[in-house]
Amino acid sequence: MSMSIDRISIQYVKGVGPAKKKLFAKLGIETIGDLFYLFPRRYEDRRQMTRIRDVKPGSNQTVLARVLDNQARRTWYTKKHVYEVLVGDQTGRMTCVWFNQPYLAHYFKPGKDVVFYGKVDIYKNRLQMVAPEYEILDAEKDSLLNTGRIVPVYPLTRGMTQRYLRKVVYEALGAYEEQLEDIMPVSLRNKHRLFNIRHSIKALHFPDSAGDWEEALRRLSFEEFLLFQLSVRKRRLQIVGRPGYQHHIDSRLVHNFISSFPFTLTNAQRRVINEIAGDMQRDFPMLRLLQGDVGCGKTLVSLFGCVAAAVNGFQSAIMVPTEVLAVQHYENILRIKGLEDYGGRRLKNGPSIPACPAGRLQSFNPVLLTGSLPARRKEEVLAAITSGEADIVIGTHALLTEDVRFKELSFVVIDEQHKFGVRQRALLSAKGKNPDVLVMTATPIPRSLSLTLFGDLDISVIDEMPARRGKVTTKIYPLEQDEDVYEKVRGLLASGQQAFVVYPVIQESEKLDLKAAEEMHAMFVQKTFKDYRIGLAHGQMKRSELDGAMRRFREHEIDVLVATTVLEVGVDVPDASVMVIEHAERFGISQLHQLRGRIGRGERDAHCFLLCEPTTEESMRRLEAVASTANGFVLAEKDLEIRGPGHYFGRHQHGMNELRFVNPLKQVDILETARAEAEEIIQADPDLRDPAHEILLKTICQRYPGYLEHIEAG
Repeated sequence: MSMSIDRISIQYVKGVGPAKKKLFAKLGIETIGDLFYLFPRRYEDRRQMTRIRDVKPGSNQTVLARVLDNQARRTWYTKKHVYEVLVGDQTGRMTCVWFNQPYLAHYFKPGKDVVFYGKVDIYKNRLQMVAPEYEILDAEKDSLLNTGRIVPVYPLTRGMTQRYLRKVVYEALGAYEEQLEDIMPVSLRNKHRLFNIRHSIKALHFPDSAGDWEEALRRLSFEEFLLFQLSVRKRRLQIVGRPGYQHHIDSRLVHNFISSFPFTLTNAQRRVINEIAGDMQRDFPMLRLLQGDVGCGKTLVSLFGCVAAAVNGFQSAIMVPTEVLAVQHYENILRIKGLEDYGGRRLKNGPSIPACPAGRLQSFNPVLLTGSLPARRKEEVLAAITSGEADIVIGTHALLTEDVRFKELSFVVIDEQHKFGVRQRALLSAKGKNPDVLVMTATPIPRSLSLTLFGDLDISVIDEMPARRGKVTTKIYPLEQDEDVYEKVRGLLASGQQAFVVYPVIQESEKLDLKAAEEMHAMFVQKTFKDYRIGLAHGQMKRSELDGAMRRFREHEIDVLVATTVLEVGVDVPDASVMVIEHAERFGISQLHQLRGRIGRGERDAHCFLLCEPTTEESMRRLEAVASTANGFVLAEKDLEIRGPGHYFGRHQHGMNELRFVNPLKQVDILETARAEAEEIIQADPDLRDPAHEILLKTICQRYPGYLEHIEAG
């Protein structure tokens, strides 16, 4: 019996070996199966290229041209390195330009034939491509796979070329395509007129026509949608079939919680609190996703579940991705006035509710558990959790360690759920007896996808922002105008405002021509903002130093905080109203929106400046999208359109990383067909034990490890 391609290492393909295996690992490719499902980013029809005289300025073009000349220079004003290549074909000439990439001089030798792909513009009456993608051809080697056909263009990593990757895929298909196992029953393929798996994978990489790869895409998209829908429906059936905690919650508890705060909750917050209250009163586990934009008040809403659990004599846990956020949540809980009055029978603004089952709760006792706690304090916290003395436990991944044992965990909150893997979330839930689970995200999922992608979850959306929030204005500036931006920031600082300046790296690298947080912090102290108090915050600082910097900024002892993406999640400084994001092109839409969400949290209008040096059309589209709106749901739609689901959802979410090339937004018809088929299969065979469905169950368990197994094992 032949070995599954999902278990055969990529190094056994001709032309790979142990050294190249490491390069493939950077692309997430470990096995032959991974390689077969490496979907091209796009295709180029090289059966006939666009001639230079026929290119259309303002649009992306694929051009085959010969290198005629090249030169390197520096701009007179910023000393930026510029590399220009003059290319031509029988119909005309064109210039290609790159910035800060001097190593390109080694590649573009006169006489070389090169395929260029990029946006064509007219500059000084000449056709020009700025930072195009390119592939240098070798006439002796490129006749079979790289010219004269529809050619796949793959995602790459440094040290790998398109020509090499195509050759490896071609060799792998020749050696292993017979071992591809079709998981789709013949009856299902015939019903929906789908290619078999071998034809699909071959047409995916080396299609004979546009229709060929479109049919391959339809088959593979259907397969992915079907597997995902089967998994979420099976999980949902398993969850609702298990006994959970049935909390006693009445209208007085909800009213007292809502009225505890010195401000009015939004209607959306009230609605979601009532949805959570309804779930917690059922006798099976809650599994709810709470979506809400940055600053909408999700944490406050989640705290209701913690209060309800404590009043009923149980424990709750809040898991967050960073220590900074854990500390912030802990401190915020301690600051809530009136919280202590919920203990036992003493409820604020209303009559008592029935005594809690344990009969011992007099006041809340929140504790903080992070990896950097001193050993003695950690022992105290662990003991309080084990004994049940700690009602609300706020922590990071440290909550998942074996020495954390809850007495009675009935409610779990997972904040910024996309930062955690499915297995991690399952481990936390397993520390209780089927606790209610609330997962939260400030990375909105487009409304058109929520029900499809989270079929195992009930979904709540906070679609209102708190009143009296300032307006955030976002503007884009080229990097060479940084002094102009700093001058604007100085003017805002003079009026008493505080500012973040964010960088993508901590220390300067010789390989990356990027400003860095530590170096710029030193320059700001000595020159740019020398009249103001400057702080520094990044993830490699000691915990005490980082916490100290954040505390001083929050208490307005610092005017300008220079930081990295440690700010991305949850940091709340209401008085901060200015942000500069340097090298903004290196951040994704979600990151930029999360970072920008750190300002404008008070009543004052806020200003966000994006300093950038975009090298691709996609990076410019991202920046323009962020500048055009502050609505996270609108940005989520745009992000999905620009990047596709595989990159949008990240590698840690259940199923999201497995949507490797489908786009639910643009393939609604295939999605709906697969969803209906999945529903029909689960209704007829909930356990997928029918011989025709066994391979589907096997594939789901392999593709989503930890997602179904922990339910089965429980």
